[in-house]
Amino acid sequence: MTVAYRGKWNLAAPGIPTRSIAIIGGGASGVLTAAHLLRSGNAGLDITIVEKRASLGRGLAYSTDLPEHVLNVRAANMSAFADDPDHFARWLKARNIPINDPTTYFAPRRLYGEYLGELLTEPRQKGGPRLRIVDEECVELFQRSGYIELRLANGSSIVAQQCILATGHDRAANRGGSLLAPSKEQQAALPGSADRVLILGTGLSMVDTCLSLLLRGHVGEIVAVSRRGLLPAVHRKTNPIVIQGADIPLDRSLPECVRWFRDLVRSTEARGGDWRDVVDGLRPHNQAIWRAWPDVSRRQFFRHLKAWWDIHRHRMAPEAGDRLSKAIANGQLRVIAGRVLDVTPEEAGFVARLRRRNSQLVEELRVAHMYECAGVIADPGKSANPLIRSLLAAGVARADPLRIGLDVAANGALISREGAWNDRIYAVGPLTRGTFLEIEAVPDIRIQCQHLANLLLNEPVSMRRG
Repeated sequence: MTVAYRGKWNLAAPGIPTRSIAIIGGGASGVLTAAHLLRSGNAGLDITIVEKRASLGRGLAYSTDLPEHVLNVRAANMSAFADDPDHFARWLKARNIPINDPTTYFAPRRLYGEYLGELLTEPRQKGGPRLRIVDEECVELFQRSGYIELRLANGSSIVAQQCILATGHDRAANRGGSLLAPSKEQQAALPGSADRVLILGTGLSMVDTCLSLLLRGHVGEIVAVSRRGLLPAVHRKTNPIVIQGADIPLDRSLPECVRWFRDLVRSTEARGGDWRDVVDGLRPHNQAIWRAWPDVSRRQFFRHLKAWWDIHRHRMAPEAGDRLSKAIANGQLRVIAGRVLDVTPEEAGFVARLRRRNSQLVEELRVAHMYECAGVIADPGKSANPLIRSLLAAGVARADPLRIGLDVAANGALISREGAWNDRIYAVGPLTRGTFLEIEAVPDIRIQCQHLANLLLNEPVSMRRG
């Protein structure tokens, strides 16, 4: 059985066992990494998770208590272990959750949060890895001779031979925030049921916030604004096509790759298939495609195509799609393609000035409440996380060329300002999006975590330069 310890440490000496690994962050990325390390049964392994939240595995995405907030990925694809694809489905069935077909079932997010948390409390073989959990925030890292020192917000320290950054999405402090898992302050400040509400962003976070309002009986107008006004597509049952890596034009320009993709969609649909079959069939190759593109192609993709790719790649569950379609049809939800120029507080709420896409006309919109649903900070230089800021300031880390994450090697090793990569400090999950792009959903993160766990358990600790 793993032993979980919660408390505040102040270690005077390293006292490091055969292999000690600290994981900074106890959300999905951190828990999945720990779960893969624990599977090894290595008796000389000591794992410490540093997480200031009370519940492991929750993070923002899985903190909601509303059963209508469901995953955006089918249960069949949400196992923590790619080599055991039925693990999550078995967990659901063991708790008498009624699912007929895991390939069409979208589980409530709160259940998935419970699942992630229980990954670390399942019985392990006697004498296996040790697990400790520290309820604190890591604010600095220091590389010492033979170990890493993690400085915590309370002034104490933890030491380990290696550490893994699994801090997830960095969200800005904003005017409202998503209603996926509202704080007590947000609950107290909920708008009146008939008030007009403005949501900045039209992606999946907007979907969550809109659903939260509707489920709480909101009947007032909801206005959602984003640059292109694009809503996520809806999941349908698919039959992903098989795409061979050799058939993908990795050595072509971005426009040529786009033409190849569109031709593949057209030929698939001509045979009675669906564009989703192509998008899902391409998924195993997404990271290879991204890594093959030069920086100029990556920038072109972000500037012109990413918004379109995201709404097709990151889809919403059918139940959510039905609710939003009804809200749009009855006029309660209005989606605007445009840009909010500025927001001015007033006694009854806010006045937002916005300009619609392809128009120079500026219009005013009076709303009682606003929710920022485009608040993920991509540029690490603007991070609200003190640890990320300190790593950049010290030159231990650097932003990737597109400034959408930290620069890491193919195995996740952090790359310093001078270009050295360090096998004592790694990153997983959204922090590594600049290297992998598609690394925000569990099916991709679990593979990354598995590969990193295998690397850490099988390679000696050293310093290398790339």
